Formats: sequence, structure tokens, C-alpha cells
Amino acid sequence: MDITLLLQEMSTADKLSVMELLWDDLSRSPENLPSPAWHGEVLAAREQMLKEGKTSFSEFTEVRDRLRKAVQ
Repeated sequence: MDITLLLQEMSTADKLSVMELLWDDLSRSPENLPSPAWHGEVLAAREQMLKEGKTSFSEFTEVRDRLRKAVQ
């Protein structure tokens, strides 16, 4: 399948929407998306930082909404 997207003609908001659609589709089959070993290392380090109170996190929907507002 050959798909051509005119990225230079798309707004940032449109590009983010396409990325969301792609991720939604890919995430339906997580077994087809193996994570590299370094992902586990990063997650372990972040978990340790959370336990030590050195960081916090935001819900995905909150971050997505902040990004959308920033690019409009």
C-alpha cells in the first residue's frame, strides 16, 4: 500500500490528529509492538523518581489537551 500525505500542507493540529488515529489503530494489537529493553530501564527510573517524590505525572488526556491548545 502506497500512501502519500502532503505533510507540508497539513496544520500541526491535523498532524496530531493523524498521529492519534495511527496510535489508536496500532494500540489495538499491542502484541505487535514490542518494546525495546531501554523502555523498561526508563520506566524503572521514573518509578523510582515517583517513589522519591522527585516527579509527578499527568493524565494523557490532559497533556493532549495542553498540546492542542499550544498549537492552535
